[in-house]
Amino acid sequence: MVVFNPAFPVFSFLFGLIWGSFLNVCIHRIPLKQSIVHPSSSCPNCGTPVRFYDNIPIISYIFLLGRCRHCSRRISVQYPVVELIMGLLSLGLFLKFGLSPQYFLFFLFSAALVIISFIDLHHQIIPDIISLPGIIIGLAVSFVFIHMGWMDSMIGIIAGGGSLYIVAFVFERLTGKEGMGGGDVKLLAMIGAWMGWRGLLFIILLSSLTGTVIGSISLLAARKGLKAKIPFGPFLSLGALIYLFWGQELKFWYYNLFLL
Repeated sequence: MVVFNPAFPVFSFLFGLIWGSFLNVCIHRIPLKQSIVHPSSSCPNCGTPVRFYDNIPIISYIFLLGRCRHCSRRISVQYPVVELIMGLLSLGLFLKFGLSPQYFLFFLFSAALVIISFIDLHHQIIPDIISLPGIIIGLAVSFVFIHMGWMDSMIGIIAGGGSLYIVAFVFERLTGKEGMGGGDVKLLAMIGAWMGWRGLLFIILLSSLTGTVIGSISLLAARKGLKAKIPFGPFLSLGALIYLFWGQELKFWYYNLFLL
């Protein structure tokens, strides 16, 4: 009989917070082509190294009132937000999979999606250094998954990347403008590698719905008009995470919609 330790969910949340702090480093440095290992974290404004007691996830940000201890310049709220997101994702993954290989593997997948989303939001690029290894790792993981074979993953890669490539190609031919970047194509191929081809339709549908709603609200609030370019990577990532946690329930609900 397995005894559930109530401390495990707390540890999983803290584990996510800690890694969320590291993800902030990745989000800041990867687009600048800087090392994510050296040097240690520093203030993005004055460059002063951050002491360990000022680098405690969320708590330090609140204690310092969101400002650097040395230059008093405001620090982006993104830092505690990313940490909180990873904490909640880690907790959700633990509650879904327990302390299992799937927990750690999907934690890695989720972390990659968070990095990609925030880099795409800031720079409107999806770095190959995340998506391409993500495709290979996703395919490798499929060899040890019981619920998804390597063929499902392979078809997911081809169908995911291929479907967006076709959409982007047709759109560019019809309008003469780039409608979907190559980064989005590789991202959906990575998602297909991890989720399999069966989930792609739901993920694309979820991404399109959330992208339309959230994107429209953001454009109206910013008064940029409908011609402003909105990165699609964060919505693909959101769709993949929704499917990861509630994919089976969504399928059941969707199929029952037509059977009733």
